[in-house]
Amino acid sequence: MAGARMAAGIWGAAALAVMVATGVTAQTAAPRGTIPLVPVSEGPVTKRPLPRYVSLKTQANARRGPGLDHRVDWIFLHRRMPLQVVAEFENWRRVVDADGTGGWVHYSLLRGDRTVVVRSPETTLRAEPSESAPVRALARQGVIAELGPCQPLWCEVEVDGFAGWVPKADVWGVEAGELRE
Repeated sequence: MAGARMAAGIWGAAALAVMVATGVTAQTAAPRGTIPLVPVSEGPVTKRPLPRYVSLKTQANARRGPGLDHRVDWIFLHRRMPLQVVAEFENWRRVVDADGTGGWVHYSLLRGDRTVVVRSPETTLRAEPSESAPVRALARQGVIAELGPCQPLWCEVEVDGFAGWVPKADVWGVEAGELRE
């Protein structure tokens, strides 16, 4: 299985699809917008957990492989966009976004600050982590917010000076069971 993870990290989704089709790995297909996660491992370069969330510093090219000689498949345009690091190779990180789109990005274009993106058509920022708490603001699908503390079902976020609590299920960029202080 370690070989399957390494191959998927170096050669991307195409290699993983071939391995799944040929029965090399027992992972099942995930719904669009998610990636099948393996147990948390340690990145060979940073020794930090994989997968993990980061955010984008600035516009970045997502390449087919880890290096400038590889073709650009995507251009991530939105500064602060949350991304999930799923593999590492030297100065390159394989990342995916909320839609499962991804590629290899140079580490200097990523930052450790956490953000989330609203996935539901609209979510309510509330004064407290409760459905009955007063409404502070509304955020529509695609809005990127700074991530604060998280409880089992709620996270505090900030968007353009508006802070409030949103249900975890309404955002991407934080794990369902993740707690943050």
